[in-house]
Amino acid sequence: MPTFVYRALSPHGQIVKNTIEEASKESCIKKLKRNGLVPISINQTITITTKTEKKRKNKSANQLMKEMGGTARVEKKVQKKQSLVHQLDQAMMSTEKITSRDIRIFTQNFYLLKKASFNNIHALSTVIQTTENKKLKSILEDVLAGVEAGEYMYATMEHYSKVFPFIYINMIKVGELSGALEKSLQQAVKYLDDSDALTRKLKKALVPNIVMFVGIMVLLFAGVIIGVPMLQGIFDQMGSAEELPAVTMWFAGVVDKMILYWYIPAGIVVSIVTAFVLWIGTPGGRYKWDFFKYRAPVFGKLMYIIDFSRLVKNMLLNLQNGIRIQDALEVSRNVVKNTVMISMIDSAINNIFIGKSWIDPFESANLGGAMSIEMLKIGMQTDLTEMMEKLVIYMDIDIDNTLEKVVKVLPEISYLIVGAVLIFFVIVVLVPCIQVYMGGFLFSAYADLM
Repeated sequence: MPTFVYRALSPHGQIVKNTIEEASKESCIKKLKRNGLVPISINQTITITTKTEKKRKNKSANQLMKEMGGTARVEKKVQKKQSLVHQLDQAMMSTEKITSRDIRIFTQNFYLLKKASFNNIHALSTVIQTTENKKLKSILEDVLAGVEAGEYMYATMEHYSKVFPFIYINMIKVGELSGALEKSLQQAVKYLDDSDALTRKLKKALVPNIVMFVGIMVLLFAGVIIGVPMLQGIFDQMGSAEELPAVTMWFAGVVDKMILYWYIPAGIVVSIVTAFVLWIGTPGGRYKWDFFKYRAPVFGKLMYIIDFSRLVKNMLLNLQNGIRIQDALEVSRNVVKNTVMISMIDSAINNIFIGKSWIDPFESANLGGAMSIEMLKIGMQTDLTEMMEKLVIYMDIDIDNTLEKVVKVLPEISYLIVGAVLIFFVIVVLVPCIQVYMGGFLFSAYADLM
């Protein structure tokens, strides 16, 4: 009975590869479907009989048994080595992360090959050979298997939504369905570059301030835990009647109790975090928290602009390929995660069905700037696609300007917090140190001796 090598999709979205013995390819397909698997590719293995094998058939049974025993031992050793290498590869793949840089490099290389008139199979095969990340390489091999089976690339990518962003998958989908994959890849490269640039700017603004604040807090607690007992010991050794400042003793007592009864503050923190997570898990709590994020000082406006920009960019991509506004909104709905933005999109879709303007929910929310709303209104009266192209450019500039304001304001806020902590640190730790250095406690110790 012939042997077939198959690749199939399991009900959990995993790619399964194995061999099966059946009379025909059609019976293989039926058997796989009965077992809940969706066939991707089925190929029959070809067995070639050489002259050596023909001679072997004529050998005695004893000779064959001896040779087979030796071959079996060799095969076991090879399989053991292969299994060990496979286990090492799997262990490395489980710990290896797929970064945005890996996705960007893959997209850039794939775009260049498509620009050079490579077909999808040839381009994917070439890119896979140059991919360093083993986990991404395995995923791309699954994508290639799907393409070889006659499926679209985006169909397999949708099973890896944690690796490929939804807007990225949608770009590939639109490009494949419209026959303009090269253009969509170019847009995907630009999207990934812009996202990475924005992430770098945010990190540049946040990381130094967070590090400075954490450093000051560590210095404060370390000074109290180490410095205060040491200073108190000096006072006691010299027999001075002087005592450390009341605020120093109070804070030292608080720290000592926190160390002694650490489980109480830890339990309070865990309870607060658990209650917060459970509250966010409810629809009402999630909506209120998302609304607060859009209204939050300093970062609220930036969060809204970024989400609205993603929505507009994805809508523009769909409109450029001839999709209707309501369908473009429906597809773009999955780009954002904020429930407030999603509710506005749902209201916009509902307005289209009842004959109202789809722009009204975004205008009535009063979360963004008036400029973007006016540009959309003018676009509805003239050419929406052309106006949205200009809107995307404007929103990129608006994001940069808002980010610059955040970068200017954030240090001022962090300096206020750090300044307050430093004043407290001076009162609690440095004042006793100065008191010891000036030697005032020595006079009180001398007076006690006299």
